[in-house]
Amino acid sequence: MAHLLGAEAVHIEFPTRVVFDSVTLGVAEGDRIGLVGRNGDGKSTLLNILSGQLEPDGGQVTTRRNLTIGVLAQRDSLDDSHTVAHAIVGDAADHEWASNAQIRDVLAGLVNDVGWDATIGSLSGGQRRRVALAQLLVGDDDVLFLDEPTNHLDVEGIAWLAAHLKTRWSAGAGALLVVTHDRWFLDEVCNTTWEVHDRIVEPFEGGYAAYILQRLERDRQAATIEGKRRNLMRKELAWLRRGAPARTAKPKFRIDAANELIANEPEPRNAVALASMAMQRLGKDVVDLENIGVTFDDHTVLSDVTWRLAPGERTGILGVNGAGKSTLLSLVSGALAPTTGRVKRGKTVKVAMLTQQLSELDEMANDRVSEVVGRKKSTYQTEGKEMTPGQLLERLGFTSAQLSTPVKDLSGGQRRRLQLMLILLDEPNVLILDEPTNDLDTDMLVAMEDLLDTWPGTLIVVSHDRYLLERVTDQQYAIIDAHLRHLAGGVDQYLALRAGSVKSAASGFDTSAARTTQPAGSSAQGARGLSSAERVSKSPTSGFDTSAVPTTQRAGRSAERTLSLGGAERRAAEKELQAIDRKLAKLELLRADVHERLARADQSNFAALTELTNELRAHDDETVTLEARWLVLSAELEA
Repeated sequence: MAHLLGAEAVHIEFPTRVVFDSVTLGVAEGDRIGLVGRNGDGKSTLLNILSGQLEPDGGQVTTRRNLTIGVLAQRDSLDDSHTVAHAIVGDAADHEWASNAQIRDVLAGLVNDVGWDATIGSLSGGQRRRVALAQLLVGDDDVLFLDEPTNHLDVEGIAWLAAHLKTRWSAGAGALLVVTHDRWFLDEVCNTTWEVHDRIVEPFEGGYAAYILQRLERDRQAATIEGKRRNLMRKELAWLRRGAPARTAKPKFRIDAANELIANEPEPRNAVALASMAMQRLGKDVVDLENIGVTFDDHTVLSDVTWRLAPGERTGILGVNGAGKSTLLSLVSGALAPTTGRVKRGKTVKVAMLTQQLSELDEMANDRVSEVVGRKKSTYQTEGKEMTPGQLLERLGFTSAQLSTPVKDLSGGQRRRLQLMLILLDEPNVLILDEPTNDLDTDMLVAMEDLLDTWPGTLIVVSHDRYLLERVTDQQYAIIDAHLRHLAGGVDQYLALRAGSVKSAASGFDTSAARTTQPAGSSAQGARGLSSAERVSKSPTSGFDTSAVPTTQRAGRSAERTLSLGGAERRAAEKELQAIDRKLAKLELLRADVHERLARADQSNFAALTELTNELRAHDDETVTLEARWLVLSAELEA
């Protein structure tokens, strides 16, 4: 592969510390590089050096002649007075940009809901971010440098961006460097990982999953990292291998080595023990939303929502911005009363919420961290052991020196971790996390997830971080068209629903019925008597989460479907399921072929482009129909 750019013996330092010392590295055609490391270790600085925006104190950066580099910084440089149209396509005539398939794809994927003639100054932060990203992606740069591109993007937008970057160049062309804490995105897009730490940049083959294994082996062989950190990595790897097998199929590392490392590693969560502890703390009743409706100024936000939270339930909530996620959380926390229906709470319920804002810490801005934690409980129970607040802070990545730091001098990530610790020290039994990944690097996300694994209570998570949702929750729901729907297929099903491609008439799968966790006439007691482990199971043959909620809660299924299949029927269903797997694999190849032909096609030949687009749409429709049928068959076989 041809060399595109590189750094030789680069040295850079700021007044208080050295960031890089004699770093040498290169970027070649076909590289898709993800940068990981602790906040403040120099990831953004490295991007600025390689892109030519920052001159190193020593060494040099070389680039191939006529190389073009596109950069997405964490803060945009858009002119508030410009319109969205001018910001993205400049002064180009409509026919010029509209005839470009890549530009049309970018506009449809990022700004289809943003006013074309709206001024930049009138946009929200999320809309500005998408316009800045669209402005970059409509170009034809050889190399893209993306600094936190998933910020302000929802799950749908992140999935689109990943798909776009995977098909933007052919396999051996172009290059991508991306800084992000979104681990699903890293695994989906990157073929190389650079870890920035201790003044160096260390390369690893593969995405996030491969990086975890190789880093663990490095730490074990070098014996330089403390035992608790190695255990964290083993736990993370165990979940990657057991809970998401599709992720570890792509990176090229030794599966045998991974299996050996996690042979004696327990599951991330002891679901039975946690459910038992949650029952003791909460009793049988947690929060029940019954026939809830919420209306603001004649606008219906939620309609006909029935949701019964069980002790120890771990649930992720999905939905576009404005769908009603915050309204749903406010109903659960008691901050909002419904317009119709009723909310019933258990007598022992104590709800706490980790909000997106850090305003809770403002009143203690001048206090030292040690003083703040000293006002709380002297001990915290986790995994049957007592931990002091100082030990808990250490588990969340604080050093002993940082205990004497005033709260106002903490970084965004440190303030976020302190905010979570203060909530946990209050020992709530229902915890709501609203976008908890803000300002956290991948190491701190792993530490937070490990802490949540041992937390015995009901957990509700709202996040655009797909990896986090799949890691810490056992089931997912979505708010679509003002209704709450259970997602048996997890995030994949949500994306299909958002695309409007799951058609109940064509597939036989009733996507509109799963609006409640419990249909009328079913037993609430029976619903609460099952643990999270009984609610969720993973299929090794598909990216869909084929788990269903308990039998008494399986909405949208007829009585005939909940009956066990007979021998002949079961064999026929298994045979059809295998056939669908083969068809889906074939369709994936066909879709990849169409994408390749689209990339090579003459962009001025509208007839050919239309034909290819229709062919791709037909493959997509057939894929969605088969996936929906796959879900139905899986549910029938599990019944």
